[in-house]
Amino acid sequence: MPQLSAEELGPALGRGLLSFPVTHFDAELNFDERAYREHIGWLSRYGVAGLFAAGGTGEGFTLTSAEIDRVVRAAVAETAGRIPVIAPATAATRVAVEQARAAEAAGADGILLLPPYLVEASPDGLVEHVAQVCAATSLGVIFYSRANAACDDVTVAKMAERSPNLIGFKDGVGNIESMTRIYTRMGDRLTYIGGLPTAETFALPYTEMGVTTYSSAIFNFAPEFALDFYRAVRARDRATVYTHLRDFVIPYLDIRDRRPGYAVSIIKAGLTAVGRPSSRVRPPLTDLTEAELAELTTLVKTIA
Repeated sequence: MPQLSAEELGPALGRGLLSFPVTHFDAELNFDERAYREHIGWLSRYGVAGLFAAGGTGEGFTLTSAEIDRVVRAAVAETAGRIPVIAPATAATRVAVEQARAAEAAGADGILLLPPYLVEASPDGLVEHVAQVCAATSLGVIFYSRANAACDDVTVAKMAERSPNLIGFKDGVGNIESMTRIYTRMGDRLTYIGGLPTAETFALPYTEMGVTTYSSAIFNFAPEFALDFYRAVRARDRATVYTHLRDFVIPYLDIRDRRPGYAVSIIKAGLTAVGRPSSRVRPPLTDLTEAELAELTTLVKTIA
């Protein structure tokens, strides 16, 4: 099937739950395409609106550009047009431009533009960064606002004015006033995506700010639970949302918060807990301890 146009991508993603598949490695921590494609095939059987290949949960920050290209091509081949595949662009502006061009050539449907590798950048510098990446591709681009790339409503408006194919804004900051200002200024010009770690925690209040979807890492190992949670959020079913938060999500967060980087590591541990082991994480991340894995396995059984 043909790639989605930039105009089609935003509404398509905004209609359902999104997820970041983990990236599978072999014993030497090289990309394991067979295992990765099997995982993508399994996830594709559930009603997800889009998959972010080689993203945060996919350890994209540990992959070379060549590896990212392999991961994106594997995801595109396995989904075969059934689900939009969003590829990453990151690092310095010229590297991000190369990655965006490679993603379009690989058949991806869109680009997630992650923060550049800088200690800090001015708003005008971020606008130029976005403009150059958007100009390098006809694909729809989603800007990921977090860390050194967090920006305000004025900067987002300048980005959108410069770049017509900037179609989405993914929030990884969690500032309610900032998100309210951005939505008030931009309205339906952009599709808004929740992008905080374990986004389920923020999903219900974010619906009131025009955020219709979010990326669920939990979907990797508990797709039915993740979809049920998403449906409850969209229906404003507070009772179900808070039951799920109390019984699973918050105890899960208690494990996740024990070490930096566990937001990624715990997803691969979750796959092991449900009998679908993927691999270890790459440095600088570390895996859960055996005791923590056992604790997570017991918790996951409550939602099986």
